[in-house]
Formats: sequence, structure tokens, C-alpha cells
Amino acid sequence: MTERPSRADDLLAHVPEGPVPSSQGGQRLLDLVKVMARLRGPGGCPWDAEQTHRTLARHLLEETHELLEAIDVDDTDAIRDELGDVLLQVVFHAQMAADDDAWDVDDVAEGLVKKLVHRHPHVFGEIEVTGADEVLVNWEKLKAAEKGERAEVADDIPASLPSLARAAKVQRRAAGWGFEWRSVDSAIEALREEVDELAAADDAAHVEEEIGDVLFAAVAVARKLGIDAESALRRTVRVFSARYERFVALAAERGLDVETADEAELRALFRETKG
Repeated sequence: MTERPSRADDLLAHVPEGPVPSSQGGQRLLDLVKVMARLRGPGGCPWDAEQTHRTLARHLLEETHELLEAIDVDDTDAIRDELGDVLLQVVFHAQMAADDDAWDVDDVAEGLVKKLVHRHPHVFGEIEVTGADEVLVNWEKLKAAEKGERAEVADDIPASLPSLARAAKVQRRAAGWGFEWRSVDSAIEALREEVDELAAADDAAHVEEEIGDVLFAAVAVARKLGIDAESALRRTVRVFSARYERFVALAAERGLDVETADEAELRALFRETKG
């Protein structure tokens, strides 16, 4: 067996020794790379052969959302299947780059291994952390150090990200650079202040600004509690949708006209649909 390099600056030296901890030792991943090369190779699939990074982009987005849906409903079989579809996108893009003699899937994996080792000094080094939130903050610190200088706080964070997810990422980066609520209580107090300012807003432009501030502050509270705001809101929308359908059915059963009923009646009926 070839000895791994032992230089302290070689991040690959930190890869654990021993067998790959999966049911088939990672062999099926290698099979996937072979199958993808065959599909893109001579005599392979015409559709696969004509794809580009750009034409595949929408498929990556679709598969990611399907995976998120499977995670939200906690369907483990669907999660496995959707992860396969996302993995296909990774291998597909890597094979296209290999066909262009640019880089291949090993380069992708090697870069990822180095990044994971470097950004987890509490595992592969001597750094100590107090919890998961500090891990994420340190991640942003190390990422900034890799670039050699501090960029703007929203630099390279895609504007196309859902707004709650983008807000969380901006806040996490700011925390990595020292700006962070020190406790859940302080984050909640900031949220209360923003809600009070919203209640006092007296024109449309001001209301929109304050709504944005409330949402941003709510994301900060979620972060301090270790909650992903985007996932939490997706769950709430799903739960509300189910409750609303029960509400409509219950109203029809009781002969209640929801358009003319007063607010107290509607609220009471909606409370009955909880759970």
C-alpha cells in the first residue's frame, strides 16, 4: 500500500486510513463514473452527448428542490432516490469537464476533501469549539482567510438564493467577522424592536422596509436557535395548507359561509383544525 504523504501542510494526509465506511466500499460510486463516461462516449446516448453545463443547470435546480421536498416530508426512501439524482448531476458535470480535458470527478473530490479538512480544524487540528454554531462561524472565518482579504459581506452569495436562505448566509458570514448577537434573548429582543417599528410604520414604503427588517431579525433568531429559517417556513406553509383544506371542509360541513362570517368565527373554526 502506498504511504500517504505526511507533510503537515498536505491536507490529504488527514484522510482517515482503512476501508471506506460504506456497504460496498464505495465501489458503486466508481461504477457510476464508468457508466457516465460510457453514456457520454462514442456510441453512447445522443441526449447525454449533446448536453452542456448550461443546459443541465435547470435539471440540477429541479432535482435539488425534489430532494428538499423529500427531506421536508421525512421520506427516507425518496431522500435516497433524490440524492442519487443530485449525485448524477455532479458526475455528469464532471464528465463533461473531463471530455474537455479541463478537470474530472477526482479533481472535484480532491478539492472538496481539502476544503473539508481545512475548514474543520476542530476535527483535524487543535482548535476547540463550543457547539455547532461556532463551527459555522469558524467556517466563514477560514473561508475569508483563504481569499487573503475580507470581501463585502454579500460577496459571492448568489442573489438567486431564496431570500431567507440568503439572509442566513449573510448573517453567518457577518458572525464569522465578529458581528453576532451573543444570545437568543438578545436576538429575540431585536426582533421585538423590529415588530414595534413595523406597527408604527405609517406609509407603504416604510411598511415594506420594516417587513424586511422583521424577516431579517426572525432569521437571526432562527440561527441562534439552530433552526434553518427557510426549512421552517416551508414546513409552516405545508402545515397551513393542510389545515386550510380541513378548515374549508369543516366550514362546508357546518354550513358556514367563510366570506361573510366574522373574524372570531373564522379563528375559532381554524383553531379546531390544529393537529
